[in-house]
Amino acid sequence: MRKNLLILIVLCCLNHVSMFGQVANNRIIKVNYNDVNGKMNTMFKECIGAGRANEGLRADWQQQLALVKKECDFKYIRMHGLLTDDMAVYREDSKGNPEYNYQYIDALYDFLLSIKIKPFVELGFMPNALASGSATIFWWKGNVTPPKDYNKWGDLIKNLTQHFTERYGAEEVKTWYFEVWNEPNLTPGFWTGKQAEYFKLYEFAAKAIKSVNPTYKVGGPATAGAGWVPETIDFCTKNNVPIDFISTHTYGVNQGYLDEYGSTGTVLSKDESSISGDVINSRKQITNSAKPNLELHYTEWSSSYTPADAIHDSYHSAAYILQKLKQVGNTPNSMSYWVFTDIFEEPGPRFTPFHGGFGLLNTQGIKKPAYFSYYLMNKLGEIELKNTDTSSWATKNAKGDVQLLFWNSTYTLPEKDVNNQAYYIKDLPSKSKGEVKIEVEGLQKGKYNLEIYKVGYKVNDAYADYLAMGKPSQLTLEQEKSIKKNNNGEPIAIEKISIDGTGKYSRSYKINENDVVFFNFIKQ
Repeated sequence: MRKNLLILIVLCCLNHVSMFGQVANNRIIKVNYNDVNGKMNTMFKECIGAGRANEGLRADWQQQLALVKKECDFKYIRMHGLLTDDMAVYREDSKGNPEYNYQYIDALYDFLLSIKIKPFVELGFMPNALASGSATIFWWKGNVTPPKDYNKWGDLIKNLTQHFTERYGAEEVKTWYFEVWNEPNLTPGFWTGKQAEYFKLYEFAAKAIKSVNPTYKVGGPATAGAGWVPETIDFCTKNNVPIDFISTHTYGVNQGYLDEYGSTGTVLSKDESSISGDVINSRKQITNSAKPNLELHYTEWSSSYTPADAIHDSYHSAAYILQKLKQVGNTPNSMSYWVFTDIFEEPGPRFTPFHGGFGLLNTQGIKKPAYFSYYLMNKLGEIELKNTDTSSWATKNAKGDVQLLFWNSTYTLPEKDVNNQAYYIKDLPSKSKGEVKIEVEGLQKGKYNLEIYKVGYKVNDAYADYLAMGKPSQLTLEQEKSIKKNNNGEPIAIEKISIDGTGKYSRSYKINENDVVFFNFIKQ
C-alpha cells in the first residue's frame, strides 16, 4: 500500500504542471524584429455595422461613432433602412409620379464623411409607396416586399446614385460599395419574393448604378448563412449583369439565422471552424466561378445573430472575435462586425443597459469587452512579423516600436441543457491556462516603455461591474461614470525596460481562459 502511494506521489510530482493546466497549456510566442511577413492586413477594420439609418440621426449615436472611429478606425459603415419610410426618401403624387427626397440621407452621410468614415450603402428596404405588399420586419417596420414596378425601383436607385455623385463627387462615390438588399434568402423574414425576384431586383439596381458611373461598385446577395454565392455569380454571368463583389453573412451559433425580437435561445458553436469555415468556403466558391477575382465582403458577422444574447456583453467575446479574425486570415476583403452600438431598435427600444445587445458599446456608450478587441487591433503596427502562434499577432512600426497581441480562446459553455442566454449572464470566473513564454529578438538596443493592456474576467469587463451592482434596470449617473472609469482600456501596467546589444527580450506571462493581452514596446 505504501509502495503504491509512493508511486502515485512521484507520478503526481512528475505531472503536476499538466494536472494543474501548466505544461500542457504552455505556449511560446517567438518573433524576430527583422523577420517580417509583410504589410499587416487590416481587413478587420474595413467596415462596421449599425442598426438602421434613422438611428444615425441621433446625437448619441453620432457621438459614439465618432469615438469608435477615433479609437478603432473603421473605414466604412453599413446599416439597414436607408430607403425605409422613416428616412423620407420616396413618395408618389396623385398621378403616381415619383417624388424623391434625400434630406435625411444627406444629414447622415454628411456626418459620416465629416468623421472620415464612408458608407457601405445597403439598398433597402422598400419604400411603402413603391412596395407591392405590406409585409414588414422589425419594430420599425421595414417593408420587405418586391417593388410594385421594377422600372420605378431602378429609377429610384439611379436618381439616388446621381444625387450622391452631385453632392459628393464621382471620385468619392467610386470608393463606396453599393449592396443590394439584405438577407433575401430568409423568407419569411427579409424578403417575400423568390430567388428569381431578388435577382431581378438586383439587376435593376446594378444597371441603374452603373448607368450613372460604370466604375461604381455594386454587389450582393447579402445573404444569411453564406447562401446563394454560386447562384448569384451564375446569374450575373449568364445575363451579363454587373457585379463587383460578393457579400454575405455568418454567425457563430448552432441553429437558425434570424431572431427578430430577441426571444430565441442560442448556443455558441463548439466547432473550431464556425465563422471561418463559411468565409473560406465563400472564397473557394468565388475562385471556382466564372468571376474568380470578385472581392468578398462579409457584411455581417458576430458570435450570435440575436439582439438578446449575453455573450455579446461577456468578456468571452473579446477573445472570440480575435480568434475568428485570425482564422480567416487574408481570405475576405472585409469582416463587418454587427454592430458598433446598442442604440439598435430592431426588437424595439431596450429597457435595460445590458441586455445582450449586438453593440461594441452599450446604449450609454460603455465599452464592452468586445470593443477592446478592435481598440487593441487598431494599435498594431503596419508591418506584421512572422509568428507561428495561432492566437496572436506580432507587428512593428516605422518608429521601431513592437506590438504583440495575444489571447486564449476557450469554449466554456456546458455540454447540455444550457444556452447562451442562461449561461453568459452569470458571474463566470476564468481558470488558469498556464503561462505564455514571450521571446522577442532583433530589437534595437536602448530603452523602451512597455505598456501592458488586458481584457478578461473583471478586467475591462463592464458587465461584471454591472452584475456586482445587482443588475439595475436603470443606471444612475454615478453608476454609469463608475463603470466607464473602471473599463476605460488604459494600460494595466507600464514598465521601463532596457534592451542590450543582444536585442533580446524574454518573459513569461500568466494567462487565464479568454484573456486578451497586448504588449506595446515603445522605443524611447
